[in-house]
Amino acid sequence: SPRSPAGMLPVVAGLLLAVATGGRGAAAGDQESPPGSRFVCTSLPLDAAGAGCPLPPVPMQGGALPPEEELKATVLQLRETVLQQKETIGSQREAIRELTGKLSRCESADGRSATGTWKKELGKGKDTMGDLPRDPAQVVDQLSRTMQTLKDRLESLEHQLRANVSYAALPNDLREMLQRRLGDLERQLLSKVAELEDEKSLLHNETSAHRQKTETALNALLERVSELEKGNSAFKSPDEFKVSLPLRTNYLYGKIKKTLPELYAFTVCLWLRSSASPGIGTPFSYAVPGQANEIVLIEWGNNPIELLINDKVAQLPLFISDGKWHHICITWTTRDGMWEAFQDGEKLGTGENLAPWHPIKPGGVLILGQEQDTVGGRFDATQAFVGEMSQFNIWDRVLKAEDIMNIANCSTNMPGNVIPWVDNNVDVFGGATKWPVETCEERLLDL
Repeated sequence: SPRSPAGMLPVVAGLLLAVATGGRGAAAGDQESPPGSRFVCTSLPLDAAGAGCPLPPVPMQGGALPPEEELKATVLQLRETVLQQKETIGSQREAIRELTGKLSRCESADGRSATGTWKKELGKGKDTMGDLPRDPAQVVDQLSRTMQTLKDRLESLEHQLRANVSYAALPNDLREMLQRRLGDLERQLLSKVAELEDEKSLLHNETSAHRQKTETALNALLERVSELEKGNSAFKSPDEFKVSLPLRTNYLYGKIKKTLPELYAFTVCLWLRSSASPGIGTPFSYAVPGQANEIVLIEWGNNPIELLINDKVAQLPLFISDGKWHHICITWTTRDGMWEAFQDGEKLGTGENLAPWHPIKPGGVLILGQEQDTVGGRFDATQAFVGEMSQFNIWDRVLKAEDIMNIANCSTNMPGNVIPWVDNNVDVFGGATKWPVETCEERLLDL
């Protein structure tokens, strides 16, 4: 049969013969043989294994199969043969161990007489027993080397098969199939290119319309930038500017476009620089119908700086008329009329009972640099602010002392959530001007 292990080594055949013969003798010796019975072992020369293991014949079906198919069949048969030989080797190892035990019993059964008889029996024939390895491990090692030789030959055949398949000419039907496939792919590619061209044309038309709109918007923006560059409002950012009020008149002022909502607490912060005397005047005022002094910060004449809420007065321990930039913050809450005064981030004073339980009325007018006797007007030159101011912000809550310190030392930027300091929210009148400024940088110059 082509699947039988016909390629096993002659050494294995000899061992099988020895096992078969010795096994029968051992079985007889165990039951009926006298103590002087012996085993007969037939040895084969080592050079008999040099011929190698012949490969099993490969059936050729009249040359009908191409070379690569024949090689594949040969490789598959060799693999099956190797697997069967591995199984045979496993079973033969058991036989070798059995033979080794029986040989040991032969040598030790009758001492010297048994040994002499063994040598005499061997002397009758050709003494080749010494050529065989007596150690079963050596037999297994020799079989392993033979198996390695078979594996090498199998890998050589597989390599040759891969080479033949790589360089062999493709069958005609395979070439035709590949050509059809390439033709289909080419048609699909051309169709996709046509679709992309159509989409490109549509996109070009849409892009032209968008480009016209974009150019119109850019032109309008450029005109606006040109207008800003001609004036004094070309600032680095919306909040980096200052309002300058250089004269004590009743017509120089700034106006906040937004008004205040109803407030139950607030924080007002701003940067000031003034050296006017006596008193710096009114940095800001908030007037509502029926109450011109709803919120006022004023230093008038030789009086200390004062905070007015609903025409009620609290004196603040602030000193800001030295011609340097100072950061001023004032907090107030309607609950018990509690107030706090901060200068350059440090709390200098606090108090209570300033217009307690009075909410700040909404809808009034915020003026920078003047004190209002009516809503938005009737300014008094003696109460006008002289100097510069920046970063006027209002929050609808009492800021924490930590936040006020961070704003004062320029480590954080917190625009007011009610009134933020932005250019388009401040108008100037009567010769008051707006200039770009880095308040923190100028403050460093004052130190």
